Amino acid sequence: MTSSVEIRTLATPQDLSAAAAEEVVRAANEAVAERGRFAIALSGGSTPRNLHTLLATNARTSLPWDRAFFFWGDERHVPPTDPESNYRMADETLLSKIPVAPAHVFRIPAENPDAAAAAGAYEQTLRKFFALEPGQFPRFDLILLGMGPDGHTASLFPGTAALEEKSHLVVANWVEKFKTCRITLTLPVLNAARCVVFLVSGTDKAPALHAVLQSDEPGEQYPAKLVRPTDGKLIWLVDRAAASGLKPTQPH
Repeated sequence: MTSSVEIRTLATPQDLSAAAAEEVVRAANEAVAERGRFAIALSGGSTPRNLHTLLATNARTSLPWDRAFFFWGDERHVPPTDPESNYRMADETLLSKIPVAPAHVFRIPAENPDAAAAAGAYEQTLRKFFALEPGQFPRFDLILLGMGPDGHTASLFPGTAALEEKSHLVVANWVEKFKTCRITLTLPVLNAARCVVFLVSGTDKAPALHAVLQSDEPGEQYPAKLVRPTDGKLIWLVDRAAASGLKPTQPH
């Protein structure tokens, strides 16, 4: 069972980003105080851009960048210079603006024409960094996730093979509607995290958010529903537009 679930509705996307920045700073300082380092997996998509800007400016002095290690939850099968690259977005909006050592940045090698080989290489990177024994999963301090209008998260899309993965940490996931592979962390990795924070913004996400949080729809149709950390916190930060389809519940 999930240790705790929190759903917070913020008025605007800007308020959502500010709340997310607070969670990153909190998780980072807590991780460094307790374990000496902070391992975070970043999200792609458009919603994290404002968060990155806040982290690169307001949080510069309050975040222990020298102890932070950056990973990605998923990547498009493109080189790091491609405009569609999740790494490129994070580099342009955050990493190039903060004092982080290149050795602390672990991008997915998606320029490899063999997506499965890229996934395998990234899995080995994770196994080495987290010093994993066979059968173990990495315990990220924080994983940031978004959610698409179809309920996908990371590159775990509805009805795709990656949803069934139980042993690998990273897989190449064929996404039929895009006719391409995506490289993604698997559900066991997401669910091993100490904290997972979803960032969900916009009215186009409202139907999926309702399906994930307040319906009996199967997780295979709405993969974000399958993210349930087994020994960690799950926090949903949603703006008012995304929450417009939710029924009133007890205050969180």
